[in-house]
Amino acid sequence: MGLRLGTWLGVGNDPRYTPSTTFETFPFPEGLTPDIAAAKYSSDSRATRIAKAAAELHELRENWLNPLDLVKRDHEVVPGYPDRILPKGLAEAEQLEKRTLTRLHNERPTWLVHAHRDLDRAVAAAYGWPETLTDRAQPENPDAADRTAAEDELLKRLFDLNQARANAGR
Repeated sequence: MGLRLGTWLGVGNDPRYTPSTTFETFPFPEGLTPDIAAAKYSSDSRATRIAKAAAELHELRENWLNPLDLVKRDHEVVPGYPDRILPKGLAEAEQLEKRTLTRLHNERPTWLVHAHRDLDRAVAAAYGWPETLTDRAQPENPDAADRTAAEDELLKRLFDLNQARANAGR
């Protein structure tokens, strides 16, 4: 069904998702939807918990990708732009080339697993679901069948919520 709702782009006529049928229909937690200004729910404990967990995950990944012993930060001259992150030297540049998000997620250090777990639990709680539901869906779960069942349960809940909202006309 996804290809039917998308568009086609480029010489190879590659499929492309359209926001109105793909992303804008995602069933965000009630009251935390993108059509509501973030300022309206900035004091909502669900939103602040998700924001805190997401910021922690971002900071941990950033510290691993660009550790202070390997990089220097040059302030950008254009206001509003982020600092430039540059290797301290050639040896540091070589080390930084090995530090990719793909490698990090493939290695799955314990601190990363815990940070993702905390974010997943915060999101589950925002939906009013049991926080531990997400634990069984984690890649480190040794029982692959249990992990797959948990992933299926999460997807079913999102799909059912999406369908309920579509049927209610929103």
